[in-house]
Amino acid sequence: MSEIHLQRRHKLGLQKAKEAAQKVADDMAESFDIASEWDGNALNFSRAGVSGRMKITRDKVVLEARLGLLLAAFKPRIEERLQKDFDRYFA
Repeated sequence: MSEIHLQRRHKLGLQKAKEAAQKVADDMAESFDIASEWDGNALNFSRAGVSGRMKITRDKVVLEARLGLLLAAFKPRIEERLQKDFDRYFA
């Protein structure tokens, strides 16, 4: 099993950061068919072969994901896409 860990500081405040996290989740749903659901200030996401959570605070976002064996081969592509989305939405 492969893991992805991304952390980013931001200056958006809690509500705008949650909106940005939702945009990241929407992009991932469109590209990788990943479903997501809010649990307080954490956005849980999953699909066959991947599960994880994006935790949002007023000044930081932390993404932790576990990739199954088949998706582990796509880890670099997934990380690159997430980094671009973080750059775009949490700048």
